[in-house]
Amino acid sequence: MEVVSGQDPHLREVVWFAVRCRALTLLLQALFNLLIPDHAADTFSPPRLSEPGPWDLLLERLLGGLSRWDAEHFLFIAERGYLYEHNCAFFPLYPLSLRAVAEGALWPLQRPLRLRSRLLLSAVLLNSLFSVLAAAALYKLGCVVLGCCRLAFLAALLFPISPANVFLAAAYSESAFAFLGFCAMWQLEKGQSWLSGLLFSLASGVRANGIINAGFLLYCHGKSVAFQLQVGSGSVRKLWKQLFSAAASAVVTCAGILLPFALFQYYAYVRFCGPSAGPEQAVPKPLRQLALDKGYHLVTTNGVKPPWCSQRFPVVYSYIQDVYWNVGFLRYFELKQIPNFLLALPVTILGSWAAWTYGAANPRHCLTLGLQRRKSKEEGKPSAGFCCPAAFVYVVHATVLLVFGFFCMHVQVLTRFLGSSSPVLYWFSAHLLQEYEPLLWSEGTDNRTVAPRSEKSGGKGTPQNPVMRLLLNFRLMTPLSKCLLGFFLSYWLLGLVLHCNCLPWT
Repeated sequence: MEVVSGQDPHLREVVWFAVRCRALTLLLQALFNLLIPDHAADTFSPPRLSEPGPWDLLLERLLGGLSRWDAEHFLFIAERGYLYEHNCAFFPLYPLSLRAVAEGALWPLQRPLRLRSRLLLSAVLLNSLFSVLAAAALYKLGCVVLGCCRLAFLAALLFPISPANVFLAAAYSESAFAFLGFCAMWQLEKGQSWLSGLLFSLASGVRANGIINAGFLLYCHGKSVAFQLQVGSGSVRKLWKQLFSAAASAVVTCAGILLPFALFQYYAYVRFCGPSAGPEQAVPKPLRQLALDKGYHLVTTNGVKPPWCSQRFPVVYSYIQDVYWNVGFLRYFELKQIPNFLLALPVTILGSWAAWTYGAANPRHCLTLGLQRRKSKEEGKPSAGFCCPAAFVYVVHATVLLVFGFFCMHVQVLTRFLGSSSPVLYWFSAHLLQEYEPLLWSEGTDNRTVAPRSEKSGGKGTPQNPVMRLLLNFRLMTPLSKCLLGFFLSYWLLGLVLHCNCLPWT
């Protein structure tokens, strides 16, 4: 695979560090799940319709911590489809991938393991693969955008210890979304707009917020058009032809990104608003009883249609967010939610600080939306690093997600929302470490760069891991570095302890 191919020693170190962190994650979640009793949370927990065998029980003991909370939805959808209305808040590409692996690669295990156990094992294997590839893609993307491979290296090493770590490991869609999103951004930076559009389209089939990524393609084409107008070279006819080509390309690729969302809404409409697909008995009795006990809307309702079917634009996703989870503008601003706001405070500060830092370093570039050509050399303006011109659209994207998440969502999900959607959280954290942590400065140089020394003599082989270097010298770090890495590591560990035992987390 192109993401991990090549002889770049930094990329190899990123991959191996991500693999080691993922193995440690799986080990710790199993340990915490065995030692700490599960909390009886009021969450979606469908009954098991088949008796587990000894191997199922063993797998549940080892990996059961990764099937909590929303993971139950993904595993249930992969096993039985969209039986309940509120299942439609979870998009289909990830459950389909789990089912494909369970029925394909894990087919030889169908005798010792029931389907749900194979689905859980599929989720662990796929998410381990996706999270490692996402770290590699983040490194590649950082090298292209930031123009500084050492900063990209440090940022990519922060991804395996992300504060959203438990959701990148559990049976959630965050790992797949991060991998597809970072790969799509990287391909777009390389000029592969059609491949980028395809990857963004797949990402929007994984998570609803993937449709926001259409902004990257719109900005890319808009920037190209703006630069062509400023140059003004060639005939008017040629210029119009270029403008039409760019506009057509933007419309087609953005429509491709929106298509999975639209198709899924249509599927939900046909399934829940159309004629009943079969008799009521088609749904097993324990699942029908769960619907009665919890007030869930089943796919077979004897002709009774849910309210959203009568809306002018029947979009089930927004209806579920509104009715089932009370998601909306300022709805979460209540005194009882103060602990959740505190939980989201670190990532909110980091995201706001990143936007302020970039805007203060590039006020003119921000005011012109990056659509004005820069002179080849502008005095005092950064050409590489976090504040470089190419990072503008990523900072805007992260800021939009931050503002929307803070005011319109359950605020505690901001950590995993940003951690799986935007590279800015890792780029800016790496920027702060590189700028203000003397342990990372090269000896005998004035510029503040990550020391490139290798672990092997002669400077060859695997480069020294700056994150491990900092952790081994934690007491010598500056207070800023301690707070930053403390945030990453504490959320990394607390997420495993709490989430894997059905306790509320981000």
